[in-house]
Amino acid sequence: MLDRTDAFQSKAEGDHATVAGSTDAYFSADVETDGPIPGPFSMLSFALVYAGSFNGVEFIRPPRYDLTFYRELKPISDDFEPDALRVNGLDRSRLCIEGTLPSIAMMDAGRWVASVAGSARPVLVAYPLSFDWTWLYWYFVRFSPEHSPFEYSRCFDVKTALAVKARIPISDARRSRLQPSLRATHIHTHHALDDAIEQAEIFANLFEWEGVGGRTR
Repeated sequence: MLDRTDAFQSKAEGDHATVAGSTDAYFSADVETDGPIPGPFSMLSFALVYAGSFNGVEFIRPPRYDLTFYRELKPISDDFEPDALRVNGLDRSRLCIEGTLPSIAMMDAGRWVASVAGSARPVLVAYPLSFDWTWLYWYFVRFSPEHSPFEYSRCFDVKTALAVKARIPISDARRSRLQPSLRATHIHTHHALDDAIEQAEIFANLFEWEGVGGRTR
């Protein structure tokens, strides 16, 4: 019969085994929209790029960023901001005719994420997270019967990670503050797929970086 100490140790070892046996699969995400918020405005394109995995011990980056998903979507409202279209260069009128229905795109995206992740837990990565997560989570919940493959909170903010590792205020954790070794070889173009690949490279570089002063633990 186990005493209380043995019972606690046994439970702790079991919990540790559960944690150690799980793996996160990271997906870099980028969206291009015609306005600031989903609902009144529309997501016009988005991309997901497999960005690596972490099992609590080892981070494994992909040899190439060629596991990708990209869709251009049919707008869901008549409202749009011209400035947003000037930034992303997308032809909204064309997408009203040729764009993929959100219900199809989001279901396909969720199933693609699940197939790539396998037994690992999908985690969405963005820089900054708040904008892309807001749009993708809303679209998954609104249009996919299977909802979000990232559930309601499995996400990683590259901006916060940079602030912590570089020991700078988060208001200063901009791409321009990235040191050369953390920057991507892929350029930022405001095309969702290009930018998701660039972001995946930055994420992997940052994940492997020990940070200012190296490890503290």
